[in-house]
Amino acid sequence: MKENIIKNKSYSFAIRIVRMYQTISERNREYVLSKQCLRSGTAVGALVYESEHAQSVADFVSKISIALKEANEIIYWLSLLRDTGYLTKEEHLSIQHDALELVKILAAIVKTIKS
Repeated sequence: MKENIIKNKSYSFAIRIVRMYQTISERNREYVLSKQCLRSGTAVGALVYESEHAQSVADFVSKISIALKEANEIIYWLSLLRDTGYLTKEEHLSIQHDALELVKILAAIVKTIKS
């Protein structure tokens, strides 16, 4: 069976987001912004998993497109956490790198399916 790169990467990313949320909420007692990150960061993987059992090509594209939107949204929340001092520059760069990688992969999937 072929390895599903986006499934693996989105799941690993969700784990990083959960751990980041735990750290920020324990270290800084910040719950609002970090909860937004938790929601959108874990939604990416959930949507990718859902797309495996899409009912049609249109359903697949819809789920992957929503995952792409969530991945783009997480970049905003991560930048906001950095700029408000809840994430260090190093923490931000590390996790943002993974988020940008997900955006690129998801965008390529959508582009390939639609063409």
